[in-house]
Amino acid sequence: MPAADLPEFREWGITAVRLLQGVVYADESRPWEILLSSQTHLASYFARLGLLLVVDEPEGLAYLRQLTDDELPDGYDRLPKLFRRTRLGYDETLLCVLLREHLRRFEEEDLHNERCVVEAAALFDRWKTLSAAQHDEVRARRELSSALGKLEELGFVRRLSDEPEAWEIRRILKARLPVSELEALKARMLGAAGLRPAGSESGESDG
Repeated sequence: MPAADLPEFREWGITAVRLLQGVVYADESRPWEILLSSQTHLASYFARLGLLLVVDEPEGLAYLRQLTDDELPDGYDRLPKLFRRTRLGYDETLLCVLLREHLRRFEEEDLHNERCVVEAAALFDRWKTLSAAQHDEVRARRELSSALGKLEELGFVRRLSDEPEAWEIRRILKARLPVSELEALKARMLGAAGLRPAGSESGESDG
């Protein structure tokens, strides 16, 4: 199609491209403003592709979700899948559990900061007690670094600094790992490591 024959430009196309690239956050002021003002157009556009636009204004994020076969109207099942589920290995799943737990504590206890940040050193202290390589510190550190890299690719974390190494836990992790799933996963991870949840000896609950 010659450039002159392209449809008239619509500003919501900017946010549409960003959504296809990943999560859009409220701190991305222009894409977020367009999202809120053009939400109906965007939702309709993506629905034709078999995608659901999820907008969580209180959390300040928006993302696309592939509709399941049960959710698709007749005919839509013939659409190719744009997104596929990413299977996480043990290390990545364990890290998701630790980060999600940290994010939950942050939201309950830290009322002053907007971003949830964790230093790699503090994260490693918890990681090494559950890692399959807990008796080999060099290997455990290497596996943690690899898992962080994978979750960075998925948009769950963002590196903020190298000295000290610190990571921001992105709020999309809440949507991908709700509290109900967190508790079930955490129990399985602790069971596999032969540990009990924190506070179990004194009858306390970590909420």
